[in-house]
Amino acid sequence: MSTVTAQTPVPTEPASSGPLLRVAGLHKTYRLGRVDVPVLHGVDIELGRGEWVAILGASGSGKSTLLHLIGGLDRPDKPSGGRPGATIRFESQDVVAFSHAELNRYRCRDVGFVFQFYHLLPELTVTDNVLLGAMIRLGRFGYMSERAALHETAARLLDAFGLKNRLRHKPAQLSGGERQRVAIARALINDPSLLLADEPTGNLDRKTGAAILDVLAEIRRERGQTMLMVTHDPEIAARADRIVELVDGRVAAQKD
Repeated sequence: MSTVTAQTPVPTEPASSGPLLRVAGLHKTYRLGRVDVPVLHGVDIELGRGEWVAILGASGSGKSTLLHLIGGLDRPDKPSGGRPGATIRFESQDVVAFSHAELNRYRCRDVGFVFQFYHLLPELTVTDNVLLGAMIRLGRFGYMSERAALHETAARLLDAFGLKNRLRHKPAQLSGGERQRVAIARALINDPSLLLADEPTGNLDRKTGAAILDVLAEIRRERGQTMLMVTHDPEIAARADRIVELVDGRVAAQKD
C-alpha cells in the first residue's frame, strides 16, 4: 500500500504540549421505559498527540458509549447529587460546553469516525461516499468552490488504500474489507486531529480485519494520526500503543 496522505502530512512531533484529549468524571445513564440504566460511572482517560489507544472491554462495558460522547454524538449526564459535571477537553476546548453549532463544527472538522458497519450510502459511488464529510463541513457553495481539489484528495486517499480502480463502483460491488477502507478514507477527508474507530474489524473475517489494522497502523505512521479504537478483542487491542480496559462502565486497568 502506498503512502497515506490526505493533504499535508502531519508531523509526528506535536507542535504544542499536553494531551490532545482529556476526559474526566464522565457519567452516562440511559432511560429505558421507566428504568434508568447506568452505563458509565466516572470515566477518566487521556490521549496524547499521535498516540493510538485501544478501549478494551466486553459487550455492555460502555466502550461505544464512551466513544460516542467523546465524538460529540451524545451528551454526558449533567451534574447531580453534588457530583461535578463531566469534562471532555479537546485541545483547550470543553466539548461538553459546546453549543449545537459548535458541536457540529467539532464533529465535521476535528473528529473522524469509523464504524463497524461502514454506513456507506448505497446509491453513491465510492468517491462520493468519501466526499460526504467534506460536503457536510463546507456546505453546498463551499464544496463547489473546492470540488476539484477535494476530488484529488479523495482519489489520493483511495489510491493509497488500494482502491484506485474502484472510484466509480457502488458499495454493493465491494468486498467488506474494501468498504471499510472507503469508510476510513471518508473519515480522513477533512484531515481530522482525532480518529475514532468503533470495532472497525468487527464485521470482517480475521484476515481482512488484520489488513484493516495494517491500514490504521500506516495512517498512524505516515500522518502522526491520533487514534482511539474500541474493541472487545485483546489481540486487536494489542496493536495499539496503550490499552484502557473498561469493566461495567469504569476504567479497570491501563496497560502500555
